[in-house]
Amino acid sequence: MSLSGDGTTVSPRGKVPVQDAEENVDVKVTPLFGMQSCLDEPPDSSILHEVVRHAETTLPAKHYDADTTEPISCGLHSLEQLLTWKRSEANPFNIAVVPRAGREPPLTSCPRRTLVSHDMMGGYLDDRFIQGTTTEAPYAFYHWQYIDIFNYFSHNLVTVPPAVWTNAAHKHGVVVLGTFITEWTDGARVCEAFLKDEESYRAVADKLVQISLCYGFDGWLINIENELSEEAVKNTPLFLRYLSDQMHERIAGSLVLWYDSVIQSGELKWQNELNDFNRMFFDSCDGFFTNYNWTETSLEWMSGYSGAHGRRADIYVGVDVFARGEVVGGKLETNKALEMIRKHSFSAAIFAPGWVYESLENKKEFCQKQDMFWHLLTDYLYVHHLSIRLPFISSFCQGFGKTLYCRGQVESQRNWLQLSAQDVQPLYLQKQLEGQGWLRTRGCSEDAWDGGSSFLLEASPVSLKDLPGDHHLLRDLPQFCSEENPDGWIVRCSLLEVQDCSIQGVCVNIQKQQDCDTPFLCRLGQIMFQDVTHLLDSSPPIQSLCVYDFVWLRGAGPSPDSTSPRLILNTTVRWNYPSHLAHYFRVYWRRLRGPDPRIPAGPLELVGRAYSNLYRVTELALPEPPGLIELVVEPVSKAGVPVPESNWGRRSISYYGE
Repeated sequence: MSLSGDGTTVSPRGKVPVQDAEENVDVKVTPLFGMQSCLDEPPDSSILHEVVRHAETTLPAKHYDADTTEPISCGLHSLEQLLTWKRSEANPFNIAVVPRAGREPPLTSCPRRTLVSHDMMGGYLDDRFIQGTTTEAPYAFYHWQYIDIFNYFSHNLVTVPPAVWTNAAHKHGVVVLGTFITEWTDGARVCEAFLKDEESYRAVADKLVQISLCYGFDGWLINIENELSEEAVKNTPLFLRYLSDQMHERIAGSLVLWYDSVIQSGELKWQNELNDFNRMFFDSCDGFFTNYNWTETSLEWMSGYSGAHGRRADIYVGVDVFARGEVVGGKLETNKALEMIRKHSFSAAIFAPGWVYESLENKKEFCQKQDMFWHLLTDYLYVHHLSIRLPFISSFCQGFGKTLYCRGQVESQRNWLQLSAQDVQPLYLQKQLEGQGWLRTRGCSEDAWDGGSSFLLEASPVSLKDLPGDHHLLRDLPQFCSEENPDGWIVRCSLLEVQDCSIQGVCVNIQKQQDCDTPFLCRLGQIMFQDVTHLLDSSPPIQSLCVYDFVWLRGAGPSPDSTSPRLILNTTVRWNYPSHLAHYFRVYWRRLRGPDPRIPAGPLELVGRAYSNLYRVTELALPEPPGLIELVVEPVSKAGVPVPESNWGRRSISYYGE
């Protein structure tokens, strides 16, 4: 991990294709569907007045769960949906908020890259819930340092990656690709419609660019798996070139890849290699993803093929982890395929590594099996390091857990999945030491400092060798840290007296001692690096907190203060706060006043965590109207210093019956 003072340059996701003039206008944040909102209130209004109406919701079903109004991710199913897509109707919750981190070495300098194509049971499963969900044994990916490109794959015409995946990948400097796929008879009809002439293919390309700009991901895998007419196949390279040029102009580091399927005649005929039959597509975009039934002869042929000269890194040799058909490796022998691909100096495309999860009867064994799977591949994968500005913080959270923790204390006791909560991950290792010694590192959800997991180091009998406190570059700063947390967490703060440099890595040094005969275990809860000149900077206040898109429901079970079914509030909260300063936000509510004035105001109760400046409150049970409640948003600073309550965001809501 490299932390550079130079930071990373992220291209502005600026101008968009001019073919659709509506998309050139910056969209204001306005209340959707004519519902009342604090955006309708005078700027100095502190209380929002809302009438409880149990009407059918007008929120778009494709963006919100029908039962709970939770925001969800989805793709586009038809050409009509794609061509009529508008930014003003996009899902605001599915916009990735994490810019892609800088990395070393840069992707363009990597001669052998690794792409993961995530194809799992049709896609949009638990990961479709943008704010997370409750699930006992979820699928997640956390070996990001080994891969360069992440493709979210489904069989929708247009697969928009869920923002949770883009956020997690971007924290690790990984490029994220959506998928544009046509298949079977319906796919052939789509292709004949949009590849019939220049105007048509440009219209589709423009929409794909606009969608990636809006949702914050980095490119597309183009997968045409149906036959093409003579006219359509002639226009396909032109479509690829136009799409690639438009993406490059608007998103730095973007990629457009072509999947090995149709050939220059328009036949659907997988080649399992780059050759003269499909080179025209490769020459028109950023890379070529081969089909999976290749042999070593295929790799040898491509090694000497003139069409691959100077672009061998852009050829991603496909590996189906499910091992369907006549393939090299796959399953727990995927390393054999990787070994052969690297032998011939090609990039690799690992398709459907979720096999590890899908093949398990007991899903609770998933993390152990996934760590084993990726350990088998490590000899053929190449680690990249981050190059980012301070502050840097990681609690090693993998984006899921059995409990949610805050500063070593239980915040919520439930199984959960929220990939946007995933912190920058360490390298997970399994090593044999001298003699019979061994060392293993892994994520552990049994205890954590913040989030759902900690970083566990386990080893055969050894002892931890601490970095000496009298190191000439290091001195303790006890004024910033307590020595020990009541639950046993030890907190240490030190000053590293350097300037104009970068931190290349953070290591734990473990040294074996002759007289040590007990196994070693150390749990790391969090690591944080701050620029000391900014450590005591005051945190800005949350501004412009708005509440809108109210949906009132009646839930199961009686209300605590009546015999009627429980009153349920669902609403959206939005605020302004510098995203680079916040690790995340806590959203609370409290009762200020109810029908019975003798009952005092209630305490703050946690609703959930937000990982952007937008949050959907769902299934919040309230006292019967009339009532007055307050929604509160607390920024959790990356500096590790509590933000004063005076800088939290607050909004009061007075609600009445009809």
